[in-house]
Amino acid sequence: MKNRSWAFLAGGLLVALLLAGVVSNYASSHPDGLDSSLLKGCTVDADDNIVGGSCPAQQAQDHELADSPLADYGVRGVENSFVSTGLSGVLGVLITFAIGAGGFWLLRRRGTTPAEGEATTPVEGDAGSADDRRHVGTAS
Repeated sequence: MKNRSWAFLAGGLLVALLLAGVVSNYASSHPDGLDSSLLKGCTVDADDNIVGGSCPAQQAQDHELADSPLADYGVRGVENSFVSTGLSGVLGVLITFAIGAGGFWLLRRRGTTPAEGEATTPVEGDAGSADDRRHVGTAS
């Protein structure tokens, strides 16, 4: 890969890490569209706890992975919420980058030479060998 490609890749990774590690802490803590639509019909307090009414959110259950180390936009065991959220974002970016880079590494096209007996197609503008030039326009 060219140096310019490495610089672009490193710059993109740095921006993603900064967004995930710092800017993610300033995201809104208010419910998004799905959460707010599930709360319609219920009365909620300042901490978004249901205190009355009837709504679909009352049947909500914890996800199977609710006890995982990176559940709920934080790192379990880290008490500081700013650090916990930032660290979970950075770990998420690094894990995603590692999986993507590994996938590209596995699927990349390696420079192989044709096996013996395989036909090759000359590149446009390639003059070819003297033997190739001799047979141009003749029937085989």
